[in-house]
Formats: sequence, structure tokens, C-alpha cells
Amino acid sequence: MLVISKLLPSQARYDAELVLPFELRQRSRLRTTLPDGEEVGLFLERGHILRDGDFLQGEDGRIVVVRAQSERVLHISCATEAELLRVAYHLGNRHVPLQVGTRWVRIAEDEVLRRMVEGLGASVQAVSAPFEPESGAYGGHHHRHGAEEGGGIIHQFGCAARQPRSKVV
Repeated sequence: MLVISKLLPSQARYDAELVLPFELRQRSRLRTTLPDGEEVGLFLERGHILRDGDFLQGEDGRIVVVRAQSERVLHISCATEAELLRVAYHLGNRHVPLQVGTRWVRIAEDEVLRRMVEGLGASVQAVSAPFEPESGAYGGHHHRHGAEEGGGIIHQFGCAARQPRSKVV
């Protein structure tokens, strides 16, 4: 079994790909397989979300790149920017993970949410695509690496939240 416990900065080469849907890329402990069937044990720092293009290193030195697996999502678009903003507001109010594109948003497939956004005037298509939702207001840019850079930590104030407060004398 390939044991992976280290996140790396961007690399020029890699030895294997780890293809996972968003739900599994949120886990810090995971037993899965590579496309060739080799078993993988993932043991990463809690709170980090793996993103498409992240690099990991196995205990044997191999470098593994993470790939976002295509999954069923709802591709939502609107006739006007104001309508799209309204849809995004209502989805955000429900804390729905949301991928934002140019003139569209995507969410995980959900029939109740589909009916809600259609009721707001949106056009909705169920498609199969990689899902890369925003990391959240305190998560930083979603392609950064490491918690010290705010790399993809959803609903957490980064490492500073875990630091003891200094006393002012």
C-alpha cells in the first residue's frame, strides 16, 4: 500500500495520479486506490481540501498528482447577472458548496436545490464535470498549498485560529 502523508508544492513531474470526487478530496484520512488498482492510504493534516493539481508525496518518495474526478453536478446559468447573483445568494444562504465560473455556478446534484433555483428563473443542466467549489471566505485561494497559506480550509480561520493569543502587557 502506498502511504501518503505529505503535501508538496507544484512539481514538474509526477509518478501517479489520484482521481477523487470532491466529497473524498475533503477527507484527511482515506483508503482508496490509484487508477491502476494500487491501494493508497492518505494521512494528511486535518482541514486541508485536496484540489485538482495538488501534489502529494508517498513515503516511498513517489510523487502523486491529485485529479478532480468528474461527477454529477448542476450547471446553473441565468439570463442576467442580477438573476445569477440572486441564485448565488440563496445557495450561499444555505451554505451549499458552490463552484463559480464566468456567468455560471455549479453545485452537487440535488433535486430540491434544482427546483429552488429554477423557481428563481435559472436554467439548470445536470452534467458530469469535475467539481471545484470555492474554499470559503477564510480559506484563501483554492490553489495554494499548505495550511500556513490558507490552502483550501473551509470555515476555519487558518493556522492563526489554533495559535494561543498573546497577552498585551
